[in-house]
Amino acid sequence: MKKLLFLPLLAVLAMAATTVTNYTVDTAYSNIVWTGYKVTGQHTGNVKVKSGNLQFADGVLTGGSFEIDMNSITCTDMQGEYGDKLVGHLKSDDFFGVATHPTAKFAITRIIPQDSKGNYKIIGDLTIKNTTKPAKFFANVVDKGAEINASGKLVVDRSEYDVRFGSGSFFDGLGDKTIYDEFDLQIWLVAKK
Repeated sequence: MKKLLFLPLLAVLAMAATTVTNYTVDTAYSNIVWTGYKVTGQHTGNVKVKSGNLQFADGVLTGGSFEIDMNSITCTDMQGEYGDKLVGHLKSDDFFGVATHPTAKFAITRIIPQDSKGNYKIIGDLTIKNTTKPAKFFANVVDKGAEINASGKLVVDRSEYDVRFGSGSFFDGLGDKTIYDEFDLQIWLVAKK
């Protein structure tokens, strides 16, 4: 009986001995590259990270979140008038409605280490346009002492977040004007103590 009482006490002491370190995302060095796909090709651009943090316990990623500044959307594959039109359309209510929804957010809910080289399966909640859905992706996180570098690719199904413009899931007869539901977010985060 004494052993049964001792085990929970030992677990509490072990948790208390764990050192949790908070790292703040450096927005000047962090970035997200988006790529959207359509029948006739693709478009790509950047969107800035507004804020974020990563938590580590004894050198292992244990939690974190980051916020995306939706007003910062840019297009990098087209310049001038056409690039400006695309960005304006992406910011409009047809897509992300940034006037009403200026930020998106990802919050980690579970982390599954894949190996001892900093590879993780990240599970969390992605919020776009006030809609929150579970999302997962693989990431590589490198601890450089005073700085953490994290990268991964998140594939998002926009139809789950009420972003329906040009979606073959909702509209018939779009032909070569169809815009695919899934788009990629290639995420690079630099976080510092």
